[in-house]
Amino acid sequence: MLKIAKTYVKVVDRFNYFMGRIMMYSLFLMIGILLWSTISKQLFVVPSYWTLEMAQFALVAYYLVGGAYSIQLGSNVRMDLFYGEWSTRKKAWFDSFTILLLIFYLGVMLYGGIDSTSYAIEYNERAPSLWRPMMWPVKAVMCFGIFLMLLQAISELIKDITIIREVKD
Repeated sequence: MLKIAKTYVKVVDRFNYFMGRIMMYSLFLMIGILLWSTISKQLFVVPSYWTLEMAQFALVAYYLVGGAYSIQLGSNVRMDLFYGEWSTRKKAWFDSFTILLLIFYLGVMLYGGIDSTSYAIEYNERAPSLWRPMMWPVKAVMCFGIFLMLLQAISELIKDITIIREVKD
């Protein structure tokens, strides 16, 4: 593997591992928000209007920023009907093809996310709810998570190409 590709894989994998570990614990933030919602409804008899949307925003961050970590660990869903019987090299060929589709998909998603985020900033977009939070922060987090998944997908493609070139089955 080329030195620049090896460095890219090392840096991206390390950063996404770090972000994934942080996002694992952000689940407690969402639990705390929903717990506050329950407590405020029961004890104070006044519902907090911000809790549902804030929990949704926390879930978006948890899901999208943690997505690269999931790709890195290989914990994505895969149909194992034929895949499990294939050789390492054949799996790498198949994975490199599917990862190209994922890279295309994430590229389209990132393009749309950046466009949506710039719209939200330009027009001061707010959610159509009673709380009316600004939308650009959650859209920026969404773009960040998609960007991390795109970087991780490229890292996985480099790893698959290395397997194809080096493993002789």
